[in-house]
Amino acid sequence: MGDWDAWIGRTETRMDRLDAGMATRWLAMLDRDISADGVMPQAIHWALCLPDAPTAQLGPDGHPLRDDSPDSFLPPVPLPRRMWASSKVAFLAPLKIDDTITRTSKVLSVTAKSGGSGDLVFVEVEHQTNTQDGPAVREVQSIVYRGAAPAGSAPVPPPPGPDAFDPKGWDAHRTLVPTEPLLFRFSALTFNSHRIHYDLPYATAEEGYRGLVVHGPLTATKLLQLAQAELGDNALTSFAFRGTSPAICGEALHLVMRGLGNEIELGAFASDGRQVMAATATGKD
Repeated sequence: MGDWDAWIGRTETRMDRLDAGMATRWLAMLDRDISADGVMPQAIHWALCLPDAPTAQLGPDGHPLRDDSPDSFLPPVPLPRRMWASSKVAFLAPLKIDDTITRTSKVLSVTAKSGGSGDLVFVEVEHQTNTQDGPAVREVQSIVYRGAAPAGSAPVPPPPGPDAFDPKGWDAHRTLVPTEPLLFRFSALTFNSHRIHYDLPYATAEEGYRGLVVHGPLTATKLLQLAQAELGDNALTSFAFRGTSPAICGEALHLVMRGLGNEIELGAFASDGRQVMAATATGKD
């Protein structure tokens, strides 16, 4: 598959500013207003210090091309499908309008695996987000690269079955139907050109999905919004999520939460109970 040791420990640093325009657009995507003190809800860090490769340097999937050069932060894994598999986030201090942002990213590991689903390569990246006042967010993100869908394979995820999601046992429950405008706004705000989120023929014919795919961090953002509605803004000290199955645009998502303190559990489920995302969090004392 390849020797990726040269990429382990590789770093890059990006600068940004959380200005009022960015904040307004992010909150509009969430149907929220700016708070009087300018403090932003958790998840805004995913719209900061973004990769800004020129359009001519994007690959067929819309992601920036990777090569063997020292300037290529991520390794040139020769597998065409890429997914943000999971993240572990520590919230150290709130982000607010007019903050000056510095994000330093570091490749922690590159691991190749083979299994029933074919070849996989996992890349773990640590992101340290600081403001002018010090550390704000620390995140370890896991990216997985996969081979192309086998010819003739059934689209994923499977069509909704006859069962219905049962929210019994959960303390909070919201239903969301992700729409094309919501996916477009999230892609624009995060400068994400991955075609599975907006190009239906590409998503279905090239990558084998049943429809447009809802971004993993968008689902995670909506789970954080549910926690904020229940506990208040910036009430969490940590949040970890793992994608378990693709969410499809236009199909209902059930967002749920239960627990308090150090034992908060969150999840996203399709209408028939198929789990889309599993998450845990800890609240402030």
